[in-house]
Amino acid sequence: MKKKVLVTGFDPFGNDDINPALEVVKQLDGKIIEDVEIVAEEVPTVFHRAIQVVKDAIKREQPDVVICIGQAGGRAQITPERVAINVDDARIPDNEQQQPIDEPIDPDGPTAYFSTLPIKRIVNELRKAGIPASVSNSAGTFVCNHLFYGVRHYLEKQAPSIRSGFIHIPYIPEQTVEKNAPSLSLDLIVKGIEIAAITAAKKEEDIRETGGAIH
Repeated sequence: MKKKVLVTGFDPFGNDDINPALEVVKQLDGKIIEDVEIVAEEVPTVFHRAIQVVKDAIKREQPDVVICIGQAGGRAQITPERVAINVDDARIPDNEQQQPIDEPIDPDGPTAYFSTLPIKRIVNELRKAGIPASVSNSAGTFVCNHLFYGVRHYLEKQAPSIRSGFIHIPYIPEQTVEKNAPSLSLDLIVKGIEIAAITAAKKEEDIRETGGAIH
């Protein structure tokens, strides 16, 4: 049976004029691989509006799975996130100069939501393909975590059969010319997110193996 995966990528933010998340999802938009259709949506790096844009895309596309993608400059691996927490604490302003500090995303929502993607299975498949990957236990407190939480909250209430989660990706090489930071090639990240989308669409159950961290 054909499955549909909605992948979302943020526009550039901060001092960057490129966001690899957006470049990745642009390349995946419209692909059909192993009976999995991938559709993409550009998302503004803006608190609250990001959630609404993805809600609208979910209503329009009716996907089986939603994977939101974000840049995590400084990370060296593709990192599926385990948990979204109900707090905004922005170190920098978003693209509309909003900078919430210690504010709940939803005052009536739970403390946290766990990803409903098979995150350890995704990491396992990425590593088998030679792509650096690990589980992350913190999606931060900026718009990435905000969107992760907001989408999970919406789906939990309105469409619990749709599975969703968040994946952070590293810089791409052209972003690190003047930065001392790790990167992965755009082609490798595209391949990694393609594998993640196919894995999430085809395998609901996660595998049980260590993926934790000491700190």
